[in-house]
Amino acid sequence: MCRNITTLRGLEPPASHAEIEAAARQYVRKVTGVQQLSAATRDPFEAAVAEIAAITARLLDELPARRNPPTTVPPLRRAEVQARIAARMAVREEHERAHELGLAHTHDADGAMRVGH
Repeated sequence: MCRNITTLRGLEPPASHAEIEAAARQYVRKVTGVQQLSAATRDPFEAAVAEIAAITARLLDELPARRNPPTTVPPLRRAEVQARIAARMAVREEHERAHELGLAHTHDADGAMRVGH
């Protein structure tokens, strides 16, 4: 069902909280079909992600050591994925800063922020 969820057991260093949460978020998206959060879906979605992440972390802690490491590198450990995440965060922070400063801005068809009118 969730072919894109990466194997986290046996990673060196062990799976981080961010990697476990990303896997939980992907699982919840898959089983619910929710891709965009709304006011009606945000709380139950985030609660499910937190529960599944906690269960996953506990499971990984309780399982015996793995004999062979996973064959794929988790996305959050790949340089190109880290670069995309950093770029997205920079854009988001710039947008939040525009709101904090009260800068007039609009959004183009792709959702990108444009300062001014």
